[in-house]
Order: sequence, then structure tokens, then C-alpha cells
Amino acid sequence: MLFAVETWPFTVASGLLLLIAIIECLAMVVGASLSQSLQQMFPEGGEVAGPFDKVLDWLSVGRVPLLVLVILFLACFALAGFALNLIVHSLLGFWAPTLIAAIVAFVVTLPMVRLLGAGVARLIPQDETYAVSFESLVGRVATIVTGTARPGFPAQAKVANEHGQMLYVMVEPEAEGMTFQSGERVLLTKQLAGNRFAGAVNPWPDLI
Repeated sequence: MLFAVETWPFTVASGLLLLIAIIECLAMVVGASLSQSLQQMFPEGGEVAGPFDKVLDWLSVGRVPLLVLVILFLACFALAGFALNLIVHSLLGFWAPTLIAAIVAFVVTLPMVRLLGAGVARLIPQDETYAVSFESLVGRVATIVTGTARPGFPAQAKVANEHGQMLYVMVEPEAEGMTFQSGERVLLTKQLAGNRFAGAVNPWPDLI
């Protein structure tokens, strides 16, 4: 079924899921983030604008990371399409016509993404909470979790805010020639933009 001519849209969707996973892994190695790059396509604060703003808002765009919604859409679209073809093939003995299957799968996918996206949105604190937390992270010690941080090439790190909430930020060394390795604890010295910080070698390695 994966290689049938009639099911190519759903095979492509499955391939894109795999491609996204590979790109995200490679991006994390070099200290980048595909999710953050996609999120920059929409304004902060959870608001979207344009002729399709109501549709995008209905799909939780702006309240859920865009990469998560893309993954949900591709996964639901592929599953709906393959399930439809399995049913048609078992009942009639042939695969469903590509165009009809794609339209039906698309219609089924939208409410599925809406439902799953709304569930994910309830698990993510509001942007205002993140903004306040990020501003208060300067002076705290973060742990590099992925990649190697170099000046101009931040790596992902985790740090707890004043409420004990674990946040993930991007950290790069504040001095030229300095690098931070995965697992290294660094002092956040300056907020550069959003969740991106400059860091220095932790002067208190025994302080949690």
C-alpha cells in the first residue's frame, strides 16, 4: 500500500514526517531549532492575522509550536488516508482514487488536528508566563542539553525559573573562542532576544 500509485499523497506525508525528524536532529546538533524557525513565521502572543486568521486560530496556530501542528497534520493525514484505502480495498478490492482519498483525508484531518492541538495548548503555559520567566533567568545556572555552543551558534539548555518550572533556552558563549559542551553548567549573563542568552563559565560549580 505504501508504494501504490493511488496512495502517493499519504506516502509523501509519511516521508515528510521522517524528513522533519532528521532535520530537527541535525539542527539540534549545531545548536539550532527547526521549531523556532517556523514559529518566527507568526507574531508572538498567540495572535495570527490575514484572510485565514480564524482558521489558523481554530487550529491553535500561535498557541502551539508550529512544528508540532505540522507533525500532527502530516501524521493524521497519512493515517486517515491509509485507513481509508485499507477499508476501500478490503470491501471493493481496489485502492481509493487519489483525489477523492486526499480530499476525504484532509477533511478528516482538520478536526483531528484541532482536537489534538487544543489538548497540547492546554499543557503549554501562556506566552506571557514565558516572557516573565525568561526575563528573570539572567543570573541563573543552565545545563547544556544538546549540541555544542559557540559564539553565534547557540545550543539548547535547560534552566529552572523562580517557581521551579523547567524552561528550555538557547545559550551561546559571551566570549570569543569559548565553547560549551553538552552536560556543562553555565551562568546566564545576558538575555539576547526571546529565549536566547549569552552565558559564561559557571563560577559556582557546586551551587545548584
